[in-house]
Amino acid sequence: MRVTKFTHSCLRLEGDGVLVVDPGAFSERSALDGADAVLVTHEHVDHLDVDALAEAAERRPGLAIFAHADVLPRLGALGDAVTAVAPGDEFSAAGLTVRAYGGRHAVIHEDIPRIANLGYLISDGGHSVYTPGDSYAVPEAEVDTLFVPLNAPWMKLSEAIDFVRAVRPGRAYALHDALLTPTGAQISNGHLERLGGTTYAQVAPGTTV
Repeated sequence: MRVTKFTHSCLRLEGDGVLVVDPGAFSERSALDGADAVLVTHEHVDHLDVDALAEAAERRPGLAIFAHADVLPRLGALGDAVTAVAPGDEFSAAGLTVRAYGGRHAVIHEDIPRIANLGYLISDGGHSVYTPGDSYAVPEAEVDTLFVPLNAPWMKLSEAIDFVRAVRPGRAYALHDALLTPTGAQISNGHLERLGGTTYAQVAPGTTV
């Protein structure tokens, strides 16, 4: 399985098929080129670009989209292409096995209502990748590669470190990182490298692992 990190929170996984996670407005639309399926963690614009999804579905009529039921009203124009997913669901997407975790977005502020959010554990049978969306939902399964949020209005760095420690992945990479300057990222990365308990790196957009 090849995993390409696009800007901010978008991932493209390629095996027998092509699966894209969170193609948002901060990410390159090219991530969706030739995609067979899309996973949406939640409705925020940096994770879901509805216009980009509509264009991709028009180019590729068989495109399958999976999201929490609360997100479906945003995707109404895509009709039968969209399937509702709930925490605990396991399904196949683009030839990969996917299991959904969590259910709620992390708290931004007590005055802001929390919305639905799903983390996804994606496996090709030999390697597993976990991306949590905007949450610290910890899967009960073994995780080979974890994508950990690096910076957001809803988080602090100590929570990211504790999240990596709780998941105990074979390796970790930064996600949700477009809001940091290079200087700020260097500081946060140093802490995660020292304290996360696993191999960790922030990679440039377009990097494939």
